[in-house]
Amino acid sequence: MELPRNQALFHGSQSIIEKPLIGISNPYNDYGPGFYCTMEEELAKEWACSETVDGYANCYSLDESGLRIMHLDGAEYNILNWLALLVNHRRFRVSNDVAGNARAYLLDAFLPDIKEWDVIVGYRANDSYFAFANAFLNSVLSLTQLQEAMYLGKLGLQTVLISEKAFGQITFIGHTVADHHVYYPLKMARDQEARRIFRQQRSLEQALDAVYVLDILRGGWENDDPRLRRNLFE
Repeated sequence: MELPRNQALFHGSQSIIEKPLIGISNPYNDYGPGFYCTMEEELAKEWACSETVDGYANCYSLDESGLRIMHLDGAEYNILNWLALLVNHRRFRVSNDVAGNARAYLLDAFLPDIKEWDVIVGYRANDSYFAFANAFLNSVLSLTQLQEAMYLGKLGLQTVLISEKAFGQITFIGHTVADHHVYYPLKMARDQEARRIFRQQRSLEQALDAVYVLDILRGGWENDDPRLRRNLFE
């Protein structure tokens, strides 16, 4: 008999959520519909607050026994796998034909199949960091700039429950209040740092061998290309 393997998770919200329900979340989140959590309580409190309203860090215990967990941050995946999941679910501003072709190519060559998984562990992309991905798709940032921006930004990881089985193995433990006077400024500071990194990367002089999304399309890059960084934080 397999023993329970429990993982503490936190979900930031302006509500106390004792029973997460499958099928009611925003389909345009990073990895599509699911229950988005973090292993960091402080980060959950940032997610929970608005400028004028307190929030809650809901705490859960996830029994990981028997769950199929995709570790998108692992060595078997690369930054374009992560990006393909984003463009498949989030709304991108496609400003030209290259961006449109790039989106189609990413989905064809790099999109992981998540249907057989119960949980995804992967990098988070709030709106500020999502701008980096959008800029790469629209040929504003090179691949190296995208990878460096993601590394410098220290996105952190999110754990996303996507199957009925996973939802059946999460247990509510309790909640703590997130004071908006404390955590909203922290949230804004994180956003400002992301924008600073974005401006910094855009202003850097490009190397002659810089790779843009058009080069990936022309070169027919595949998922096992050695030029792709496997772990953003390595």
